[in-house]
Amino acid sequence: MLGTHIVALLTLSFAATALADSAEEIWKGKGKCFECHGSNGRGQTKVGKKEKIPDLTSPRWKSRHSDAQIKDTITNGSEDNPKMKPFKDKLTPEEIDSMVTFVRNLGT
Repeated sequence: MLGTHIVALLTLSFAATALADSAEEIWKGKGKCFECHGSNGRGQTKVGKKEKIPDLTSPRWKSRHSDAQIKDTITNGSEDNPKMKPFKDKLTPEEIDSMVTFVRNLGT
């Protein structure tokens, strides 16, 4: 009986993971990140230039923003730019974590 429950939990766990969108899908799709940040994260889009979106690939930007800060901005939005809305109601915690890694690896 215990074995059946463990198998069921593992199956549900893997199913939930499989249903989560990849970070790249989020960036280009439901997150619409690319509209401001650009496909490469440099912020050189019409909106990015207007809003003075920072270059997320810059070593200087990366050194000044911890993973926790990036996660907080994705989760709760930006205090510096109100156009960067919170995604806590649109993305799962796992998707937000994957976006932190995605942003951290832009330009590498």
